[in-house]
Amino acid sequence: MRRRHKAPPAPLPQRDGIDPVRLRLPADPDGAWKTVYGHLLARYADAIGADRVEALFREGRIVSTDGPVAADEPYTAGRYLWFHREFAPEERVPFEVGIVHRDERLVIADKPHFLATTPRGRHITETALARLRRDLGLPELQPAHRLDRLTAGLALFVVRPGDRGAYQTLFRDRRVRKEYEAIAPYDPAVTLPVTVRSRIVKERGVMAAREEPGEPNSESRVELLDHRGGLGRYRLLPATGRTHQLRVHMNSLGLPLLNDPVYPVVQEPGPDDYSRPLQLLAKVLEFTDPVTGEPYRFESRLRLMQWPDPAAEPPRAGL
Repeated sequence: MRRRHKAPPAPLPQRDGIDPVRLRLPADPDGAWKTVYGHLLARYADAIGADRVEALFREGRIVSTDGPVAADEPYTAGRYLWFHREFAPEERVPFEVGIVHRDERLVIADKPHFLATTPRGRHITETALARLRRDLGLPELQPAHRLDRLTAGLALFVVRPGDRGAYQTLFRDRRVRKEYEAIAPYDPAVTLPVTVRSRIVKERGVMAAREEPGEPNSESRVELLDHRGGLGRYRLLPATGRTHQLRVHMNSLGLPLLNDPVYPVVQEPGPDDYSRPLQLLAKVLEFTDPVTGEPYRFESRLRLMQWPDPAAEPPRAGL
C-alpha cells in the first residue's frame, strides 16, 4: 500500500480569501525535466504563456518551504511548491453576505443571489467563501455544502478544519432538514401538495439537467403556501440534493420558477441582471449538531422580492 505524504503548511498566506496553489512535483523516471522551471513550463505554458511562467520565477512568486525557488534549481520529485494564480477582474456582486449565526465551530451565512458559494470557474474572489474568510478573519473557513450561485439563503460553513467531515456527513446522510421558498406561476389544475420523484441527469458542460426514465434518484415535496395575482408562493422540501433538483421538479409540474434562466428554456449567457434574481430561497436549515448534540434550527432573514409582504420589510434577497 502506498503511503500518503502529508503536505506541509503553505508558506504563502491567502490572497483575497483564496489559498495559494499547492503543487507536488511528480515522479520523473525518464529524467524529462532537469529543472523546476522546465517542468512548470511544460505544465503551464499552454494555459498562461511561457512569459508568465518565467515571470513567476523572476518575481520570486514560486516558493517552497525554504523560500523563493530559482528557475535553475534541479528538479526533485515529491517536492512541494506554492504560488498564487492571477485572477481575472470580477464584477462585485452588489449584495452583502448576512450572518445568521456564528460560534467557534459554525458560521451560518445568508448568501445573496448571484454570489457563488465557493471558487469555481470564472467566480473566484467574488464568492461567499472568499468574502467570509476576508471579512471575518477566518482563513480556514470551509463550506459543509453548496448552494447554487443563483439561489439565495442559508449556507453552513465550518470554522475548524477538523470538524468539517462531521458536518459534511450530516448533508451526505440526509440528516439536515432543508426548507426552500419559491415564487412561480399559480395553476389551480396542479394538485398540491405533491411529492415529485424522478431520475435527474446533469452532464458536465451542459447548462440544464434533464429527467430520464429509470430508478428515481431525486425527491422533492412541493406545497402551496399562498397565491395571488397569478403567482404562487411555495414551500419546497428536498429529500435529496441533485443539481438543480428543485428547479427541475417545479418545471416538470409546469410551474417554472420566476426569473429562471435555464428552465424551461436555456437563455443565452450574458451579464447578470441584478433586478431579476431567481425566485428561490434556502429558508430553513434544521439539524442536530454532530459535535455537541445540540438541536439547531436556522431561518433566513431574506425574502423573495417578487412576493412583497407589506407587514414586514426584512432585507431583500437579491435587491
